[in-house]
Amino acid sequence: MLKRRDSAYQSGRKVGHWYKWKREPLVADCVMMYAQRGNGRRASFYSDYTFGCWNEAGELLPVGKAYSGFTDEELKWLDRFVRQHTVGRFGPVREVEKQLVLEVAFDSIHESKRHKSGLAMRFPRISRIRKDKPAEEADRIATLQAIVT
Repeated sequence: MLKRRDSAYQSGRKVGHWYKWKREPLVADCVMMYAQRGNGRRASFYSDYTFGCWNEAGELLPVGKAYSGFTDEELKWLDRFVRQHTVGRFGPVREVEKQLVLEVAFDSIHESKRHKSGLAMRFPRISRIRKDKPAEEADRIATLQAIVT
């Protein structure tokens, strides 16, 4: 948020002394690893996706989880994909075949002790389903480490 120092906050103002500035998101091609059912109107769909990138040893390691960015039609397609490609179940979580590439938009990436990859995306969202790209060509952890902020 950019603002003039002498301006007072006024809720709901569309113009004036306050300006909400957003930069273009960063993007990475990641592989879907796990899915979980959503909440509310998405409770019957697998709409929460954990995704990862490849390390130097060829292992797929998680870098984030996203719940948004796709259309209702894409949600139905992704739900069908999860149901047809499940290879394991851990309570409410389904592990899927590591073959679907998702283009993930995010604001920044940081070091993380939570993810095995050592990285975590800030505000990730699915920007595109990459049916055209094989999982082996998804981004590498080293690529993401180069943009850690």
